Amino acid sequence: MSETNPGRERSEKIYRIFRSIYDFTMAGLILGSAVVMFGAKYFHLDQIINLDNEWRIIFGCMCLVYGGFRLYRGFQKDY
Repeated sequence: MSETNPGRERSEKIYRIFRSIYDFTMAGLILGSAVVMFGAKYFHLDQIINLDNEWRIIFGCMCLVYGGFRLYRGFQKDY
């Protein structure tokens, strides 16, 4: 008694594509902020980002890990 509903399948496909694009975009933004945190000294942003070097490294590592997770979820597409 299992019927295939083409409208539902199309809706689920669009949702998967949207989620994948969202995950890739968020991963890019978060990994970009990790690059900014790690390279603030080289980009001359250490005056703007008023954090100690240790806190910038910690926050950069957290952004790197979470951005990697979002990138993994974007490739996995298990929604």
